[in-house]
Amino acid sequence: MRERYETLLVEAQADKLLLVTLNRPQVSNAINTQMGHDLLDLFTSLVADPDQARCIVITGAGNKAFCGGGDLKERNGMTDAQWLVQHALFERGFRMILDCPIPIVAAVNGHAFAGGLELTLACDFTYASTAARFALTEVTLGIMPGGTGTQTLPRIVGERRAKEIILTGKPFSAEQAHAWGIVNKLCEPDKTLDDALEVGHTICANAPLSVRQAKQSIHHGLQMDLRTGTYFEIEAYNRLVPTQDRLEGVRAYNEKRKPNFIGR
Repeated sequence: MRERYETLLVEAQADKLLLVTLNRPQVSNAINTQMGHDLLDLFTSLVADPDQARCIVITGAGNKAFCGGGDLKERNGMTDAQWLVQHALFERGFRMILDCPIPIVAAVNGHAFAGGLELTLACDFTYASTAARFALTEVTLGIMPGGTGTQTLPRIVGERRAKEIILTGKPFSAEQAHAWGIVNKLCEPDKTLDDALEVGHTICANAPLSVRQAKQSIHHGLQMDLRTGTYFEIEAYNRLVPTQDRLEGVRAYNEKRKPNFIGR
């Protein structure tokens, strides 16, 4: 993980919480080629070395937009070959976000359209401003969701609702997103990031290996039938038995004190 990125602000908070801010507010934090490279580099590093953080919060700079999707001004006039090369970069970034073992919370402070909504869907859960708006607008532009949206959205809202959202391309409100399970918590506009950071710190206080194993068990178990998933769960569970954190957690409980988890 680099110290500085051209399109991202990456700030290490207390308790190994990592705040990642999409930092192109002048264009609704739209994803251009450079942001694609920055996101891919950041999450490739975090996947390779998850001890760098215990939780990640992603938000957008400013108070109007979380992310407006792909940068259409940059894309205007691209050849087919250039478009495909750029999109391959975006695809790798989204897959790295999905593969990240560290919990990721989206703090949606404004509209999240197209790739911006897909980014929130790739996170583990989302807190959103009551003023936020959401949409997958790709079919209105002659393309379709290609940042995992046709796969993540149906798994969250169900097939029929996902078809309505994707095939119409119509925006919907934060309240609708909450009712459909896209958003976990609605926040006052000036409290969205604070609320997301608060839950991030709560996650950071828990045993990091336990959190990562539980996340992977949920994520991969949903791709399996129930019986196979239960076996996968036990494999994940058994990896925690010989850890120092398991011993510390039980010891701290019996000594009536807060545990000191070290991720080992």
